[in-house]
Amino acid sequence: MFKSLGNIASMMKQAQQMGGKLEEVNQKLEAARVTGESGAGLVSVEMNGLGEVIKVSIDPTLLEKQDAELMEDLVRAAVNAAKEKTKEVHARLTQEMTAGMNIPGLEQALEQFGDQAD
Repeated sequence: MFKSLGNIASMMKQAQQMGGKLEEVNQKLEAARVTGESGAGLVSVEMNGLGEVIKVSIDPTLLEKQDAELMEDLVRAAVNAAKEKTKEVHARLTQEMTAGMNIPGLEQALEQFGDQAD
């Protein structure tokens, strides 16, 4: 019975550590910057690691063409490119956060979560 209490205490300690690390990861994600481009750089979108759009840049020559459909396609492509990069940043930081933590099934759960995000 006392062994079970020790296991629960250990799990509680790991949960507290995980909470602190999650806060740290969120701060790093908010500070991280990625850029997605399309149309050979005619459109670029900057996001933070949380997937929030920080900046959208459209080359003036594209605006002169007044081709709304082309602009929409290029903005969508740039956003999707930036979004993929945020997934990579998120995966890397999550792996760093969980390194050395001995939580049964955590690695498999994170892999499965990453597969579902695609």
